[in-house]
Parts: sequence; structure tokens; C-alpha cells
Amino acid sequence: MTLNDFLEVVKTGEPLDTAEIHQLMDDMSNEARRITFRLNSAYHTPGEVRAVLSELFGYKVPDTFRVFPPFYTDFGKNIHVGEGVFINACCHFQDHGGVTLGDGCQIGHNVVFATLNHGLAPEERASTIPAPIVLGKNVWVGSNATILQGVTIGDNAVVGAGAVVTRDVPANAVVGGVPAKFIKSIL
Repeated sequence: MTLNDFLEVVKTGEPLDTAEIHQLMDDMSNEARRITFRLNSAYHTPGEVRAVLSELFGYKVPDTFRVFPPFYTDFGKNIHVGEGVFINACCHFQDHGGVTLGDGCQIGHNVVFATLNHGLAPEERASTIPAPIVLGKNVWVGSNATILQGVTIGDNAVVGAGAVVTRDVPANAVVGGVPAKFIKSIL
């Protein structure tokens, strides 16, 4: 199975439960850990950080993209970032299902993006089910927030520190809490 084959399977939202898929996931995880260990083990200039992340993501990231390492991912090839995105230290991207950060997104310390889930029934727990996370433009995610699989966050929204986002967030909304709930509208 190729990476492109895997990404096509992920788009279907079907469980990732074959030996071939698991082998590719293991191989990609090993590659991602090799690259992130290199990124996180020494100081790098902002340009060097972008070069390493371009290798990790599989495309040239924008020159306006900034990350404060350490940065963690267990896949790396399904992260898409727009212009002017900033990711603060210690963020975790489980990006098998896809993580898209629109232009101008600001991601606080220790934010987790989790695009995989397990079946609820005990006999289905070994398989994982992918769904993408999509952030619109100018989204601000506060420190220690967790964004769960299948969530879309609209333009200009704010996710409060420590929130656990389990459902879509409309544009221009502020959400917070566990699970995250609507607090107010910005505009």
C-alpha cells in the first residue's frame, strides 16, 4: 500500500483495520518519530524548523509558518497548514485522518489534535476510524485544548484553554469547557 492509497482509504471514513494498512501506519509512524526526534533534540532556526517540517509533511510549508518545538506527530503526512500559522510548543498531532489549519491560525501550548477513534464495542476496539479536523482562517486554540476527530472549527473562532472540542464550532464563536460549549459570539 502506498501513502496515496492510504490517504484515499482515510477519506472514506471506513475503519483502518487491515494488515496492509497497519503496516503502512507503523512505517509512517517510525518515519515521523525519526524526523520529530531530530527536530526536538536540538535548537534550529525558524528556517531550519520549516525545512524539517516540510520533510515531515511531504510538501514545502509556507515561509510564514512558525512552530516552537517540541512538536509531536505519529504520522505527519496528513497535516496541511496555511499562511501565517503559528503552533506553540508541545503540540500533538494524530493526523492520520487529516488536520487542516487555515491561514492565520494560532495554536497554544500542549494542544492535541486527535483524528482517530476506536470502535465502542469491545470487539471493534482494535480498529481505528479516521475523520479529519479542519480549522478555518484565524482560529485561536488556547493552551491544553483537545480537538477530536471529525470536528470543523469556523473562521475567527476561539477555543478556550483546556477545552475538549467534540462537535463543530461555528465561525466567530467562543467555546470552552469539557465538553466545549458555546460561550459567546465575537461579532
